[in-house]
Amino acid sequence: MSLIKVEHAIKTYQTGDESFNALDDVSLSINEGEFVAIMGTSGSGKSTCMNMLGTLDKPNSGSYYLDGIDVLSLSSNELSDIRNIKLGFVFQGFNLIPRTSALDNVELPMIYKGIPEEERHIRARKALKIVGLENREDHMPNQMSGGQQQRVAIARAIVNDAPIILADEPTGNLDTKTSIEVMEFFVNLNNNTGKTIVLVTHEPDIAEYCKRIIKFKDGKIISDQSKEEWQKTRTRQT
Repeated sequence: MSLIKVEHAIKTYQTGDESFNALDDVSLSINEGEFVAIMGTSGSGKSTCMNMLGTLDKPNSGSYYLDGIDVLSLSSNELSDIRNIKLGFVFQGFNLIPRTSALDNVELPMIYKGIPEEERHIRARKALKIVGLENREDHMPNQMSGGQQQRVAIARAIVNDAPIILADEPTGNLDTKTSIEVMEFFVNLNNNTGKTIVLVTHEPDIAEYCKRIIKFKDGKIISDQSKEEWQKTRTRQT
């Protein structure tokens, strides 16, 4: 069974007297353990798709099943619960709480889940060690580099052991060297833990790290290829 299954999703936005489909009859399926890039230029629909996958927005029509659960039938509270259990989020802007230590930032999702303080500390320290920041537990975001802040955000995303990581332009605010380090971490996370990772990017060099590339244009999926197929396509186009 697919971990993520979207069928015929349409998302329409109204601007004045005109409407347009940000998602136009989109169907996709992602299995457990896949590492998928969602690509496209600005306005292609990739961010709208990611918001839908993250249960932050709903399509006007169509269906979305997350680990077999009919997402569109859930209440707001049920959606919050499923986000906390099934999904870990990594954002371009890190979204860390200022003047709050790395440890406390990582603990935040566990507070929402009602996990006792002692266990929160243990799990947060373990997550920070996984991303190589065991010596930065007490550092505030403004005391860390961009790459370190993004690794704190990744630790926060994995601390609840969610089966799916959604990463929205996770290297967008990073230099090339740091971007490579972050992407190599995602590759290792996928290979070593089997976590399903869905990553939004507009950069072909970042998509290159993923095992499957889904490309959007004008709200539609225009290609869905394995990494090998996508590389051959790129070679023919250059």
